[in-house]
Amino acid sequence: MIWIACIGAGVIAFVLFVKLALRAIAALDLYNHAKNLEIRERYETVKKDGNL
Repeated sequence: MIWIACIGAGVIAFVLFVKLALRAIAALDLYNHAKNLEIRERYETVKKDGNL
């Protein structure tokens, strides 16, 4: 009975870990997208204006 409880807890922990990892990946994608937009905006305005 204890083994079944441990296996069940392990499965639940694994599922929660996978959900957390997927959420972290999505957050990292959003962060990278925002940073890329910021970098593009900064360098494209420099090229358009001709100023540093």
